[in-house]
Amino acid sequence: MSRNMIVGQQPDAVEVGARVFMAGGNAVDAAIGCAFAQSVIDQMMCGIGGYGVMQVYAPAARAHEAISFLAQAPAAVREGMWADLLEYETRDGFGFVLKGRVNEVGYQAVCTPGSVRGFHHAHARYGRLAWKDVIQPAIRLAAEGYRVQAFEHQYRSVPDAIGRLDTNTKLAFSKNYRHLFFDDEGRPRRGGDLVKNPDLARTLTLIAEQGPDVFYTGAIAERIDADMRAHGGFLSRGDLADYRVEVEAPVWGEYRGLKIAAAPAPSSGPALIRMLQTLEHFDLKALGHNTPDYIRIVAEAMKRAQVIKEEIIGDPRQMEVPVAAIVGKAEAAADAAAIERGEKAHVERAKVKEPAETTHLGAVDRDGMCVVLTHTNGMQSGVISDGLGFMYNGQIGSYDPRPGRTQSLVPGRRRVTSMAPSILFRDGKPYLLIGAPGGSNIPMALLQVILNVVDFGMTIGDAVSAPRFSATSDLIDVSARIPAYACEALAKMGYGTARSAQSYTSARVHAILIDGQRIAGGADPAGGGMALAV
Repeated sequence: MSRNMIVGQQPDAVEVGARVFMAGGNAVDAAIGCAFAQSVIDQMMCGIGGYGVMQVYAPAARAHEAISFLAQAPAAVREGMWADLLEYETRDGFGFVLKGRVNEVGYQAVCTPGSVRGFHHAHARYGRLAWKDVIQPAIRLAAEGYRVQAFEHQYRSVPDAIGRLDTNTKLAFSKNYRHLFFDDEGRPRRGGDLVKNPDLARTLTLIAEQGPDVFYTGAIAERIDADMRAHGGFLSRGDLADYRVEVEAPVWGEYRGLKIAAAPAPSSGPALIRMLQTLEHFDLKALGHNTPDYIRIVAEAMKRAQVIKEEIIGDPRQMEVPVAAIVGKAEAAADAAAIERGEKAHVERAKVKEPAETTHLGAVDRDGMCVVLTHTNGMQSGVISDGLGFMYNGQIGSYDPRPGRTQSLVPGRRRVTSMAPSILFRDGKPYLLIGAPGGSNIPMALLQVILNVVDFGMTIGDAVSAPRFSATSDLIDVSARIPAYACEALAKMGYGTARSAQSYTSARVHAILIDGQRIAGGADPAGGGMALAV
């Protein structure tokens, strides 16, 4: 391969990754450098108080790993402790709204973060440059200032129609750090505003100099523990010390002659494979892109995958997850036959109120090493410990407060995540690197971009830009660029739709397409990101 390439949502962070390439780094170096920069620039979406999942394909080392560094429920939680507070489940399945919003904002919303351990594992195993050199650009951005993304202001101006607490309320929680997100007049910062975060620069410097142990067992862990104890949080130093990264083989599937390597449970890789192997039974191109019949068939595959994600996929360390059945060809064929007969799947919700915060990057280097990395805060907790400068994840809000379920709030549990960074192989070589932020819509968006490339022959730029829809409940959400007459036709078929006022919806896909020696990157225009070849 003649070039290195990196793609991501935050242009200034993508440039950090490109500069790491220029300094002699490989794909893992570039990805981790970009991820730390994203953690500075976009604390609304991700950070060192967050978590994630990645794949590393390293042909020279004959290695291919899925590295999960997902959030874990702290040991102090108790199953069913908030069951009587449940008001409703959000329509997209990504959150449970409780009385007093105790699980959404504040110290009790925080799970054990995994990002620092996850980044370090990947770098120690595969990186070429020194750890401190990979983190240094992020330290400089925090100390000298970074530009607020235009996308951040846009995102914060759109109310959550699903029923979650609005983002601005969460970002205003930590009084000493409101300047990171609001100007002197209390207005949300606009794209291009310069913001400095010297406390985060000092925290990152400690991590660069002392490695991840300073975060999980050292000085930073002590400060986290003290702040959590002072404010009634569940997270403790013991949770941090006990945290471990999970390293596994990817889960594999097939679609029209391509091999799919997806992140294993409790990520949504198996659900993505199930949708693809179900849709392989249909001539999608003949149906026409985004026609009512096409939307109906794909939406039915989506709904069935959503049920699998919510009711069957769980934390394999605490329950049996029947992965072989989820990705089985016979099971996918049965789904296809049911869809062909016109059967409608149903996605159960707890007291639904009718009318997600993540980021992604992908990198490939001239030696063929590939990285797909999705990391997130889940939802913002709003909590930033004084002197540390980073926001903690708010992942507890996504656990089911009811006991006895696959997603129940249980000590040490990793809740199923929609993140599904994937690599598709053609003739044994990487062909498509793909991932996205976007909560429950992530696997639905990845699915459509893959179909756009494989079934409709779109360029990667067109594939990530084409209008999308999503069915994470019985209602089909569609973008404004899918015309109302298509929704009217779906209504005659018995489907409800929610047509957004926004042109770009349903996650923000970032992908790299490798065709022989040719390489092309696609950054979803909804996120304002970019791809850079070096």
